[in-house]
Amino acid sequence: MKHAQILYLFSIIFFAGFSSYGQEEKKIRYESERTLKDEENYPGAFILSKVNEQVHFIHQGIEVWCDQAIHYAEENFFKAYGNVRMEQGDTITMTSQYAEYNGDTQFAFASGNVFMRNPQTSLQTDTLFFDRTKQQAYYRSGGIIRDTASVLKSQIGRYYLKDEKYTFASEVVITNPDYVLKSTQLDFYSDNGHAYMYGPSTITSDESTIYCERGFYDTRGDTGYFVKNSRIDYENRILEGDSLYFNRNTNFASATNNIKVTDTINESVIRGHYAEVFREKDSVFITKRAVAVSVQEQDSIYIHADTLMVTGKPEDRIIRGFYGVRLFKSNMSGKSDSIHVRERTGLTQMLGRPVMWSENNQLTGDTIHLLNNVETEELDSLKVYDNAFMIQRDSIGGFNQLKGLQMYGKFEDNSLQQVDLVKNTETLYYMRNDDGELIGINKTLSSSISVFFENEEISMVDYLNNVDGILYPESELPEEERTLKGFNWRGDERLYSVEDLFIDDPDYEPVSIEGIPTPEEEENFFNNETRDGPLLNEKSRLQEKDLQERPVDTVPNASRAAQPDPLLRQEELDSLPAVDSIQPAPGRQPRQAQQQDSISPAAAIQIKRD
Repeated sequence: MKHAQILYLFSIIFFAGFSSYGQEEKKIRYESERTLKDEENYPGAFILSKVNEQVHFIHQGIEVWCDQAIHYAEENFFKAYGNVRMEQGDTITMTSQYAEYNGDTQFAFASGNVFMRNPQTSLQTDTLFFDRTKQQAYYRSGGIIRDTASVLKSQIGRYYLKDEKYTFASEVVITNPDYVLKSTQLDFYSDNGHAYMYGPSTITSDESTIYCERGFYDTRGDTGYFVKNSRIDYENRILEGDSLYFNRNTNFASATNNIKVTDTINESVIRGHYAEVFREKDSVFITKRAVAVSVQEQDSIYIHADTLMVTGKPEDRIIRGFYGVRLFKSNMSGKSDSIHVRERTGLTQMLGRPVMWSENNQLTGDTIHLLNNVETEELDSLKVYDNAFMIQRDSIGGFNQLKGLQMYGKFEDNSLQQVDLVKNTETLYYMRNDDGELIGINKTLSSSISVFFENEEISMVDYLNNVDGILYPESELPEEERTLKGFNWRGDERLYSVEDLFIDDPDYEPVSIEGIPTPEEEENFFNNETRDGPLLNEKSRLQEKDLQERPVDTVPNASRAAQPDPLLRQEELDSLPAVDSIQPAPGRQPRQAQQQDSISPAAAIQIKRD
């Protein structure tokens, strides 16, 4: 029984002591070589001052050093002056000329050449608010953040220590040796250098300018991903799309969905749903409903293919199309397996089962070349190599046909005026009188033929050398004899509009793009709803009205507070003894004067634990 009473008494003493220790830990502890009181000017406070070592405060994982301080022990609050240094663990260090700290709310304010550093970045500003409970810092007096690769500047910024993230809700500028990034809203992660842009933003360098309204950029790896009205402006090209990827190291960019690549020098545009741009090679690769538009003053030319490639310098662009090529112009259209266009010479080569329709004429052959006048932007001539065949539908349903080894055509005002066929030529022609009445069907062999057109109709045919022809009455020429060998009418494939470029393509479903989520709306930095009392001590230099997020700093006398007058003049400090002479608290003995590292008797009321 006696043993149980002793154990019970020990428990009471132990837990009472533990509770007292927990309460004391909430109080600010300090060390000072000199402690003074000035009840007239600083009632209820101790004035702490450096002799050889700075004044030292300790509170729940934070340490502060300074040259002078005003400490309100009962209110758990102090103001620090001169060469202030604040450390939290081994990750955060902050220096300033002035700081104040409320131990009850763990809220700090610093001003005057504020410099905060973590392992990856540093922040320089004039005034800084630091909420240790939230582990967040906030400034609105303009700040400079230095990263291993870049320098960030903004008027307003917020730093989340746990996430190592800076949030900028106003204009921010990131300066890198290779580019300058500007954004209206940006999050920056100091541990990896990742920047997330949530408003109109630009990244400008000597080689390009990037614009987006939502995007990501790795400031250390120099790669980016951009969505929402994104575009990249190169020296002579503009790349636009629903989403863009950019790699500055390889000068490479790609785009997905609703792509538009504009050649600003040659006034041409390429569209599609996937594109790659290689700046150093001056080339573009585009696919998925790809179409190139050569914008001309008189008439634009559209080229569609499964895959389009544009290469070469601006003065010598080359367009290549592969698989299912279709070409459309207001008075001309065509199809082939592939196409090659050289803008400097105006030469277009259609390869692989090419067919071209001009007015009422269909032209086929092994290869078709079209030559454009680069000055007037009008069609000049055409050449059909090997197995040249020209077909024109007659009004009664028959077909006028001309064939030869090769064919040469001449255009005027974009209309076909003359065609010459050479080598082993044949014709089958429905001859009519001036009233348009059918005379007969003429089949002729000749070494060469010249055909002339008027109002898109054959007006005259000249046969040259070795002519061998027969005019058949319509009733005497059987249907099976009314086509020449190699006849292949492809009129049902003809394109009559820009929309027909895609008539045979399967429906395209744009790929799903992983966007960048809108950032969660954070509560006001100074929100005090979860606290028992106000953030500020009544002795603070600040007022409650100063605790508002606003676009400009309105801290009163911020510049003067940054460089305050010393609490004690130097001559007064020099006249004081090295060890303070404050009378000890009742019932306590004064410390020995010879103790060089003595702690102020004013601190004796605190329980100091190592």
